[in-house]
Order: sequence, then structure tokens, then C-alpha cells
Amino acid sequence: SQGKPPLCQSQVICGLWSVLFCFFTVSYVRRTQQHQWRCSEVTFHCDNQALCEEWVQVTNEQLSLLTNRPKSLLVYINPFGGKRRGKRIYEQKVAPIFRLAGIATTVIVTERANHAEDHLKTEANLDKYDGVVCVGGDGMFSEVLHGLVARTQNDHGVDQNQPDAELVPCSLRIGIIPAGSTDCICFATVGTNDPVTSALHIVVGDSQPMDVCSVHHNDVFLRYSVSLLGYGFYGDVLSDSERNRWLGPARYDLAGVKTFLSHNYYEGTVTFLPAEDDVGNPRDKLQCRSRCSICQHNRSSKDTHSDVSEEKEKPGKGTGSGLLLEMYRLNHTGKSAFLISLPRYLLVCLV
Repeated sequence: SQGKPPLCQSQVICGLWSVLFCFFTVSYVRRTQQHQWRCSEVTFHCDNQALCEEWVQVTNEQLSLLTNRPKSLLVYINPFGGKRRGKRIYEQKVAPIFRLAGIATTVIVTERANHAEDHLKTEANLDKYDGVVCVGGDGMFSEVLHGLVARTQNDHGVDQNQPDAELVPCSLRIGIIPAGSTDCICFATVGTNDPVTSALHIVVGDSQPMDVCSVHHNDVFLRYSVSLLGYGFYGDVLSDSERNRWLGPARYDLAGVKTFLSHNYYEGTVTFLPAEDDVGNPRDKLQCRSRCSICQHNRSSKDTHSDVSEEKEKPGKGTGSGLLLEMYRLNHTGKSAFLISLPRYLLVCLV
């Protein structure tokens, strides 16, 4: 909520005398259907201006105590993502909400690929911001993620090329305003790809921790992954779709059909550690959620057997089981909710 300055105006009633009306308006978040949020207002009338000003002052003082809410944001806008509506979405739907909440913004419209990532790594003065906001699709989020993580590691002297390096958590949060083709990260974190809803989540200071997976090859860092790490079919779909970005979201359908009809197979070795007990079965249809009984059991079991040698825990030491496979696809998903935003043919192929 945000209290506006009180307003006073005179109004003539029945032509007999003039009455002074004082009122102030409070904006608040209202939850609607399909995980969407909307901004609503309620107006309070007071008998005199002093009382009105006192209410506004007290309201703003209480809001200032909410330290999790951002006061200054660095915003990157991708004007080419999705249907090329990123700049218009921000100016018409998001910027008014930020202004209403009293948030100062520095807006940068990207001019090329990796513009945001390069700016975050080298030029951006991150000390004066409470968060970074990206307006675009999943590619724009990936740019901001890579730039922010790389900047944090460089500032703390951490080598990203070392797979065993302990990364330093970023001090700034990333806000996502959906304006892309699929917006799967936004679906996975907010539950919808509505720009107004995402802006309101940012304003009230909501946060959602996310797991980040790093990919290395021969002690060289390649990429970070949050939603999907694919080898085979889905990787080919994304690679081929990049050549037809001018098609917008339809490029995924075209690339998907071409890749599916090519029916390519890939060789690979999957190494894993077999389970030591029979707690849980893939066919019991139990869903893994907060305080999952199976996960809790495995965690307690790991604590109990903490004396297991390091060689036994690492699959590369010969203790893990390995399978040489000819595979059509190998996917690792960080957030299962991303399936909501994928084209229908991909849902069939990924099941």
C-alpha cells in the first residue's frame, strides 16, 4: 500500500455554504484469479486537513519500515524479444506502478545480444541499487543472471572455471517482467506471465529462491542453467530456433517439427549412484513438495551415515553405475512448472 498526499477541495452544497473536504487515497494489492495481482485503491475522507495529513504521515512511516521493499532498481529492456513489445509493456504497465510506489529506476534499453550481461559485468554501479529488473523473455533473464553472478564472483575473487568452487551468493535480487516468447521462468516463479502481477511482486518485495546449475567442460565454465538443461532433441530445437527469431514464438513450432522429423540419436554415458533403500518408488505417484517425506528421510539418512568416504559419494571414482546409451533426448529441469509455457508438441515429446 502507498499513501498519497492529502487533497482538500471546496464544494458548495445547496448554494448555502462552502464545505471543505479532505481525503487521501491508499493503493493496495488485490489478488485475483489465475495467480494474477491487481492494484486497487481505497479513499478515506477526513473532517479536517490536520487529521488527514497525520494519517498519511503514519502510513508512510509504517511503509518505510519494510526493508525488503526496493527503493532503487536497475531496469534492462529487451525491445526485440517476443513480439517486440517489451518497451511498450514497461512504459504502459510497469513504470506507472513503480512511480506509484516511489521507486527510483535507471532504465537501459539493450541494443544488441549480451548487452545487459556485459554492462553488469563491467560498467554497472550495483552499490546504489536494491535489485535488477529484466523486461523480456528467458534469454533476457539469462543475460542478467550470467552478468550478475559473474560480477559477484569477480568482485570476491572466485574462479568460475573451477567446478568445485563455492560461489558467493548475489546480494541483489532479479525481477522479471515477462515480455518474451515463452516466459517459462516467470511461470515457474510467479505462476503467470502477466506483467502487472510481476511488477506488483517486485514492489512488495516478494522473493523466490532458485537453484542454479553450472555447466563445465575440461575445467572451463560454459553456462548457468535455471529452467532446462537439454542434450539432444530439446537442445536442437533451441539451437535451430535461433536462426528464425524473426518468426517470434512460431519459431519453436517450426524448429520442433524439423527436429522431430530428423529423428537424430546421440551417444552418451549416464553415471549415477544407485539408491541404498526402497523408500519411494517412481510408480507410487507421490509428488515431491515442501517437507516431502522421502526427501526428509534421505536427508536424515545422509546425516546418519556422514562417515561415508568422499570416494564413495563421487561417481567418477568407480562406485557409481554407468550406462552407455543411444538417446533421443536427455533433459534436466530445474523448475517443473516451466512446462506450462511450452508449445503443446513439446509437452508431448518431453513426457
